[in-house]
Amino acid sequence: MKKLRLYITAVIVVTAGLFLYSCDTGEFLSTPALGSVSEEVLANEKGADALLVGAYAALNGQNISGFWSAGGTNWVYGSVAGGDAHKGSILNDQTPINPIMSMSHTSANGFFNDIWVARYEGVSRANSVIALVPQLEGVDDATSARIEGEARFLRGHYYFELKKLFNNVPYIDENTENFKQPNTGESALTWADIEADFQFAYDNLPEVQNQIGRANRWAAASYLAKAYAFQGKWNEARTLLTTIINQGTNAAGVPYALQDHYGDNFRADAENSSETVFSIQYVGKDGTGTIDNSRQEDMLNYPFGNPFNCCGFYQPTQDLVNSFRTDGTTGLPFLDNYNDTMVDSDMGVPADQQFTIYSGPLDPRLDWSVGRRGVPYLDWGPFKGQTWIRQQSYGGPYHAQKHVYRQENAEAFGNRNEWAPGSAVNYDVIRFADVLLWAAEAEIEGGGTLDQARQYVNQVRGRVADDDYGDGWVTYTDNQPFAAAVVGSEAEMTAVDANTGDWVIRTDTESTFVLLGGDPANAANWNEYVDPNYVIDTYPAGQAPFTNATDALEAVHFERKLELALEGHRFFDLVRWGEAAQTLNAFYAYEGGQLGFSDFASGNFQTGKNEYFPIPQTQIDLTRVDGEPTLTQNPGYN
Repeated sequence: MKKLRLYITAVIVVTAGLFLYSCDTGEFLSTPALGSVSEEVLANEKGADALLVGAYAALNGQNISGFWSAGGTNWVYGSVAGGDAHKGSILNDQTPINPIMSMSHTSANGFFNDIWVARYEGVSRANSVIALVPQLEGVDDATSARIEGEARFLRGHYYFELKKLFNNVPYIDENTENFKQPNTGESALTWADIEADFQFAYDNLPEVQNQIGRANRWAAASYLAKAYAFQGKWNEARTLLTTIINQGTNAAGVPYALQDHYGDNFRADAENSSETVFSIQYVGKDGTGTIDNSRQEDMLNYPFGNPFNCCGFYQPTQDLVNSFRTDGTTGLPFLDNYNDTMVDSDMGVPADQQFTIYSGPLDPRLDWSVGRRGVPYLDWGPFKGQTWIRQQSYGGPYHAQKHVYRQENAEAFGNRNEWAPGSAVNYDVIRFADVLLWAAEAEIEGGGTLDQARQYVNQVRGRVADDDYGDGWVTYTDNQPFAAAVVGSEAEMTAVDANTGDWVIRTDTESTFVLLGGDPANAANWNEYVDPNYVIDTYPAGQAPFTNATDALEAVHFERKLELALEGHRFFDLVRWGEAAQTLNAFYAYEGGQLGFSDFASGNFQTGKNEYFPIPQTQIDLTRVDGEPTLTQNPGYN
């Protein structure tokens, strides 16, 4: 099955003449661009599909209004704002992110304007397709319904993004003529508008698509269920989610199921799997000489040293890392007191000094999410500690990794056409684990059973808890493909011709040794790294926390933190649960107060304000009519 390729620049030229009501609302939007293609020429299946690809191309937000500020992965707005990660790097780089970390942002922050522009550009492109459908010639009803269904799915996605980011935004559809619409009253976007688009897509899209990457019927159903979850419409969500779990398939027609190995969700060579509900598709080198289609929005988010060179952003917090601690007897997480014990890190330990990794029990998903010293960083060798951190005292000792391509296939799935890397690793907007955890919530909140909720959570935990999946855990063998040598004794190790930073595999100790510097013939110059201590199990029947709804819900919420760490969801989950103020203010007290990280030290989540980001002042100014603002600022930001 051919993969949908999102060649953004070419598509923008094609769509330029179709009354794009992007975000800088002005007269030029209704003026056909030089060299643009008319609606009459596009009013056929090929033309409509070209416009539709343009609507898909806006998913990553690139080359519209910004790069990382407008990206489809929401690493700033979902993960950094939600306490999963520091901005990272240094204080004075990408400074607009700094106030977002501490909830001290204002409407003048250019990042908010960038993402507003990018998401409304997606709306605009989807609307162009929807407006064209009635004019299509030589297209049968099923094809017309499929084209409109995909366009309405995409419009639903873009509006969902705007709703969870800003809440109060204007609703612009294919029939809107005056684009300076208020964001309050009858012209405001409602959840009903979003539901209607996903319902139409659910009713009209095929189960199997002819190109991977296109939304199918079950992706629409899942997004509709997500809309129900965000509104607390749990009865509707529970009914629909049960149907999706029992009948749903990905766009290739493969029944939904979790991948065997958790880490495979973040491999470019294992993408579009049974776990994929809907993903933003990325490629490696695509012939454009750019990284536009190679997860450009995450180009800052690589370890700072060789071989990535740039740029040291997106550093997981100690709070997140501590969340993966487990009870050594039960294998279950510490839901309330996970920060009582800190997972040891190499904070303050130079890369040329000995370091021993944390020996306490951990959930193995930690090391598919977070790079920490001495643990395999995919197949790039043991994470190098301070060597790969731009400023440890500012961003901490860890680094994100779910977006990083592997060394074994870097030529195919990496992209070094720019000053920072691009990656072909897809971003899952929704994966099946998401669906299972929403279903667990719905069982508790929507009149189901606690035991069924427990079973859904256990499906997610069971993937990494089952002994059969031990070969999917991170071990010293992950370091083997690019080791300087594989040896069976200390004598053989000290005979290796190695340079500082090289590593060898010792089969006699089943561990990795890294040369810290000096003469490799001296065994004291080598740092041994043993495998992490993974202890994880599923929740037993009839026992806490699945004995009452309150505790069961806490377990489900925490499972989402673990399973979906650094995937751009955390802030939005906390807000929809009504837990943002309590959780984030406790987080600021720990990360900024107890640990002393300056980026979170002044953090303060204000209820009634910080649930949503401010309407960008640029947009308020652009949409004035007779000098009066059309858009109303969100509460608390005036």
